[in-house]
Amino acid sequence: MSDLNLRDVRKSFGSFEVIKGVNLDIASREFVVFVGPSGCGKSTLLRMIAGLEDISSGDISIGGKRVNDLDPSKRGIAMVFQSYALYPHLTVRENMGFALRFAGVEKDAITAQVDGVAKTLGLNALMERYPKELSGGQRQRVAIGRAIVRKPEVFLFDEPLSNLDAELRVHMRIELARLHKTLATTVIYVTHDQVEAMTLADKIVVMREGVVAQVGSPLDVYDNPDNMFVAGFIGSPKINFVKGVVDSASKTKLKVTLPSYNNSAFDFPITASALKVGDSVVIGLRPQYFGTGGKQKFNLTVELVEHLGGESFVYAGNGSGELLTIATQSARGIKSGEKFEARFDASKALLFTEAGERVR
Repeated sequence: MSDLNLRDVRKSFGSFEVIKGVNLDIASREFVVFVGPSGCGKSTLLRMIAGLEDISSGDISIGGKRVNDLDPSKRGIAMVFQSYALYPHLTVRENMGFALRFAGVEKDAITAQVDGVAKTLGLNALMERYPKELSGGQRQRVAIGRAIVRKPEVFLFDEPLSNLDAELRVHMRIELARLHKTLATTVIYVTHDQVEAMTLADKIVVMREGVVAQVGSPLDVYDNPDNMFVAGFIGSPKINFVKGVVDSASKTKLKVTLPSYNNSAFDFPITASALKVGDSVVIGLRPQYFGTGGKQKFNLTVELVEHLGGESFVYAGNGSGELLTIATQSARGIKSGEKFEARFDASKALLFTEAGERVR
């Protein structure tokens, strides 16, 4: 079993607390992505799991075994770094087999393991080359191969694709997803790129300022964010936030109007809420849920249109100073300065308190 559990894990540098009590359960064979902005603590948390950073308090267990004081080499983990960390004076074959050789594995066994992994990663023709003779994608595959030959219980990836160009990143995402299915092992992957998180993860852990903001499947976190931070971080292009006011309130329903948009009204079914008439709220409108069939109507003026081929993003406002981002597949005739009627599917709107917490 390669399940991993964190209980009230904390990390401080002097008086500054970086990780502020993380509790997390990662099941065996899950692909879990830690995602969040720079400085949120995701890489620090990964390094604590790896044993590269000491834990100030709390417990980390791998396969049911507490590993707080265990040497990194004995935790059953393998880590792939952003910078590849290959030995420049060693060939691809020597880089991939280095950890096995260091552990005293017999030469024939090393050769068999390295050749098997090289075949899986398509590195057979590159085995006698040196890192300087490889492309970025090839170097990253070698770094991944070096981790695989160790047969770890848990793979740790620290922003492994951030040095690659856009096209290669897409290709490597596909390769990593395929590799996870082949190896059937636990993967923890750190990135600031929410597209990587959405496409790779079985489970996303959204982090903010050293705490876990939300945990869930990619689509659950996208459809049902717990707060404005998660709603704003997950989703591309970013969600629109519009200020509203509670117009009427009952035990089962809230009616919210948008003063900046001719008091357009949204009805929200709720189970419980402390909101009352006159309270300020925020409505989240994802760009993808605008369409011709929506009941809510916004009369806008187009500021800019981004044509991306099959999809376009229209940025439009009504003179209030804020722009709405609207995703559409039929923007070929839309031009800057034109009047534009945007309709939104009201059932897809998200409601937040003024403080940023979700209202359900």
